[in-house]
Amino acid sequence: MPDLDSVADALYGLDPGDFVAARSEFAAQAREAGDRELTAAIGRLRKPTVAAWMVNLLARERADELAALLDIGAALRTAQRRLSGSEMRKLSEQRRRVVAALERDAGRLAADRGRTVSEGALREVGRTLNAALSDPDIGEQVRQGRLHAIVESDGFGDLSAMPLTVVRGGSEENDKDDRTAAGKSARTSKGEREPTEREKAAQAAREAEIDEAAAALDSAHNAAEEAREAASAAEQELARHEEEVAELRAKLEHAEQQRTFARRAAAEAKKRVVAAERAVSAAEADLARTKN
Repeated sequence: MPDLDSVADALYGLDPGDFVAARSEFAAQAREAGDRELTAAIGRLRKPTVAAWMVNLLARERADELAALLDIGAALRTAQRRLSGSEMRKLSEQRRRVVAALERDAGRLAADRGRTVSEGALREVGRTLNAALSDPDIGEQVRQGRLHAIVESDGFGDLSAMPLTVVRGGSEENDKDDRTAAGKSARTSKGEREPTEREKAAQAAREAEIDEAAAALDSAHNAAEEAREAASAAEQELARHEEEVAELRAKLEHAEQQRTFARRAAAEAKKRVVAAERAVSAAEADLARTKN
């Protein structure tokens, strides 16, 4: 008998329409095994909403993309603590791209399983992914793929528009100096020290890794989209050929039936010919006898 974790993993990967019957089956198995505690625990597992099920699908089928999204969330939290407006705006844009791509993937995964989902359900998927970005605990729940309902959080909001730095008129260099001064002031007010050069280098390296991961994710999504389009075209081509084969088979079957009918007709005609020839022979014999 599997444990509760295994049962939950199996159940929350199922279509919501199949959940209750499967849960009852697992509970019956636990009851037959005499495990009353497991039976009760299985019975407490709640049927997922369609939106929660789609997030669970992402955890199973798009684990790498989801991990990249959660990495962006960690970077956003770091940038927020450091009051780094430029980092937050850049990461916020990456967040929107990745969340939008995962929403589309969730819809496709559901469609592949025969589910037509509403725009409202897709928006709920997006809100749950954004909540996972802002809260590590929610992120871990999403990563496990066992949600029974959507999870929402105030989160980061629209970070690209947040006035986190002091910006005055002037050159780009002056803006940079203003951002540096604002950061120093914020850290001083909180009693924090200014980052060391090593920490700055580490942060820059992390940003580069995040940029690279986001670019790789975009590339992977594009490749997946191209593969899906190619697969769709191949399926359409296969359907066309199968239709042609079906038509040819029908024609062949009809021709074979016509051939069978023709053979029978030819056999009957041969019989009539033999009978007619016999009749001619008999008539000739009668005529000869009459003349004699």
